[in-house]
Amino acid sequence: MRKVWLSSLVLFALSGYGCSATTEKNLFGAGGSGSGAGAPVGSGPISTGDGVGGTDFSGTGVGGSSGATGGGDDCTEAAKLIYVLSTDNNLYSFNPLQKAFKEIGKLGCKTNMQPNSMAVDRNAVAYVNYVGSNADGEDNAGAVFRVSTDDASCQPTSIKLEKGWFRLGMGFSTDASSGTSEQLYITGTGDNGSSPGLGRIDFTTNSVVDVGPFTGSLAGENAELTGTGDARLFGFFTTSPVEVAEINKKSGAVVMTKKLPQVETPAAWAFSFWGGDFYLYTAPNPAVKPNRTTNVSRYRPSDGSTDPGYMTNIGFTIVGAGVSTCAPIEPPK
Repeated sequence: MRKVWLSSLVLFALSGYGCSATTEKNLFGAGGSGSGAGAPVGSGPISTGDGVGGTDFSGTGVGGSSGATGGGDDCTEAAKLIYVLSTDNNLYSFNPLQKAFKEIGKLGCKTNMQPNSMAVDRNAVAYVNYVGSNADGEDNAGAVFRVSTDDASCQPTSIKLEKGWFRLGMGFSTDASSGTSEQLYITGTGDNGSSPGLGRIDFTTNSVVDVGPFTGSLAGENAELTGTGDARLFGFFTTSPVEVAEINKKSGAVVMTKKLPQVETPAAWAFSFWGGDFYLYTAPNPAVKPNRTTNVSRYRPSDGSTDPGYMTNIGFTIVGAGVSTCAPIEPPK
């Protein structure tokens, strides 16, 4: 969740509200074997320019032509699901076709920090970002835990996060279309347009590699990330209106954007790509709308449609969403 409005930080801290995709400081096998440690960063089928290459995903091949499933053929059924994380530390699987969430359990991570973001590797292992804040609501610590999507059990990792990268957006993307090696891409979130842009986790050194800033009108803006099995990476930016953008994995440059005025600019948010469609999870500041939980909006690039009423007020607040590169990149037949 990100922190969008600085004035709301104290309210969030008092309520115990977790962050994973918020704009209040602020939005896709054990051992990290699916993380592609040491593998080169793949460019994927995206523009290599430094500016925005377009303003609409319709007709661009989002959903791909690499087959109905994601990269490779080593995937379990569990690795093809969407997973989401709530402010209450509960992990759920999500079937978007059935519009159904299934509770897996409460995360067993031994930390006093708050859950903020989540990514899932192709072994169906979740990587969850937790953030700690001081009495003034300023982030002063961050960590990444590895979580089983089978039973929500949790283990710490040795990943080292530095200032500016405590609060993350996260998403795995394959190095090549239909490939099996992948990278965990991240973005740091900050206040007043101070996001450092795109980075990735180097699992060899367990450290953050700074890739480069976002460009154009999205420079410095906060985002949640989702990647695909055809080697692409996308961001959900909580601007007004919100925007979905394709991101160049080599430079952090924004390649293509789509404004979605039908989707609320959220306080708690998450993002996933599945079956050719984007799913945006949004909730308002609970101090303003205490009875509202997360809405799920669907953006369908194939016809340019946005459905902000796909699911409404689902009963809990989502702060993280993860989907592996095994997930389908085309609509199921």
